[in-house]
Amino acid sequence: MQRMLDTITAEVAYTAPMTGRAALAPRVLAAMARVPRHAFVDPDQRDQAYANHPLPIGHGQTISQPYMVALMTDLLDPRPHQRVLEVGCGSGYQAAILAQLVARVVSLEIIPALAASARARLARLGYRNIAVECADGSRGWPPEAPYHGILVAAAAPEIPPALIEQLAPGGHLIIPLGAPWHGQQLIDLHKDHHGDLTQRALLAVSFVPLTGASPPPSSPGGGDGQAHDP
Repeated sequence: MQRMLDTITAEVAYTAPMTGRAALAPRVLAAMARVPRHAFVDPDQRDQAYANHPLPIGHGQTISQPYMVALMTDLLDPRPHQRVLEVGCGSGYQAAILAQLVARVVSLEIIPALAASARARLARLGYRNIAVECADGSRGWPPEAPYHGILVAAAAPEIPPALIEQLAPGGHLIIPLGAPWHGQQLIDLHKDHHGDLTQRALLAVSFVPLTGASPPPSSPGGGDGQAHDP
């Protein structure tokens, strides 16, 4: 665990010229330290659970690189009173990190088997402020909107309008944009208190594609929820 945290800290410093983040907020680093990543990976991958790279979780999906989880969380600027939306629950790891930092997490997963396993895993681990819903993440989750922040762990060609609509004034929407498997940029979209939008591209990344009713296309390399060196 400590080696993972040290690696995250070093990588955050290395990418600071692009992200504007020279260091993580202490509360974010503390959340990363509290969540047992080995509980969110397959048993045969547990010897690599704290390595700073993504791991397969089945169904063509991955648990994202720890640095990327930490960075996206920090960019969201989560606060204890807030309600946030996560799109792309996967194994539930990112949701568990967010749950340490906000009052309520709604996490969407389009693949039924992953949604069910994440829901059971998070309940077994004692997380009570996370709702895992099996739904098309591009449509958000209107029943609990608006959200103080939205984090999307899959790449889209453009930001889904529903997510912008469901973002509360003052909130951040963190999403990778670009073609499947390559050419993606991590985007920080901010909605100010007047409802005006500003968008900032941060760094090159590689994520699985955001999908609707169909499963994601296969790829020899796969999208892996990680940063790419500039």
